Amino acid sequence: MIETRTLSLGEIEDLSFRALVTAGTSKANARPLAAATAATEADGVASHGLAYIPIYCEHVQCGKVDGQARPVLSQPRPGVVTVDAATGFAHSAIDLGFEKLIPAAREQGVAVLAVRNSYNCGVLGYHTYRLAQAGLVGLGFTNAPASIAPSGGSKPVVGTNPFSIAAPGTDGQPAILIDQSASTIAKSEVMKHAREGKPIPVGWALDADGNPTTDPNVGLKGSMAPSGGYKGVGVAILTEIMAAALTGATLGIHASPFSGAAGGPPKTGQFFIAIDANATADDGFASGIAGLVEAIRVQDGAHLPGDGRREKRLQARDHGVAVNTATLARIEAILNETGGS
Repeated sequence: MIETRTLSLGEIEDLSFRALVTAGTSKANARPLAAATAATEADGVASHGLAYIPIYCEHVQCGKVDGQARPVLSQPRPGVVTVDAATGFAHSAIDLGFEKLIPAAREQGVAVLAVRNSYNCGVLGYHTYRLAQAGLVGLGFTNAPASIAPSGGSKPVVGTNPFSIAAPGTDGQPAILIDQSASTIAKSEVMKHAREGKPIPVGWALDADGNPTTDPNVGLKGSMAPSGGYKGVGVAILTEIMAAALTGATLGIHASPFSGAAGGPPKTGQFFIAIDANATADDGFASGIAGLVEAIRVQDGAHLPGDGRREKRLQARDHGVAVNTATLARIEAILNETGGS
């Protein structure tokens, strides 16, 4: 049985922040990543939460990500914002971009943000969620090191490449939030099973010859299984176009892994589209979303994408989150090694 300890969201953010700073991350870069880590734990996505903090710290120390990076923003067109993350964390680059993207979308009706030379952006839906909170329809794309093979092939050429869309509701929260990778399951889940020595279900990953495997380590050396077969490959390629080709970021086939210390900065990218629905649908957007939501809610047992995360988020605010004590021990070791506790 896995031992856990309950922490408040504030404690999770503080612990993440201190570990990141101790490892050599600037406070300006550590704060948005720590806040995202707490939000991710609140949503119940533990694979991208505190479990990733030791990995982030290792990557700062080995140079895979520049913890002291200062992202550079430009706005070449009224509706186009670009940010060069300078091989630093994606979160601070995205935050900087959102400062211009949101007002540009409100003024123009639609605006885009292209981020290049960045790193793993964590849970993509965390970022589109904030666009919906600002009253905008938010679409997001992020590419990753290659781990999905093309249809009929066995050599990975594109990453798990998530996409996300968040539609604003009337309560300041997203009415609908879709966040899914092009693979059957996020690669981080396979990595988590490998760390814990647990087998993975059939259909999560393939071996080097393209055959199903239940061994996470074999799967990590092979490829991730695309969601829906060739359709999942299509989604991965679509996201590669949006997040890498359109941003000038490194293609997944050339990017260094997000795991381990081998290779330099991955220099991957993110692409966001923010839309003010008032500019496209007048007053019809809210009623359209409400009608869609109602059509799903009226069915017994049916649920909307994002419902599970919303429920866990509300519970976490009041009751905290149960965190794996082994993960906490790894983070405390980082603090104790350098006197950061």
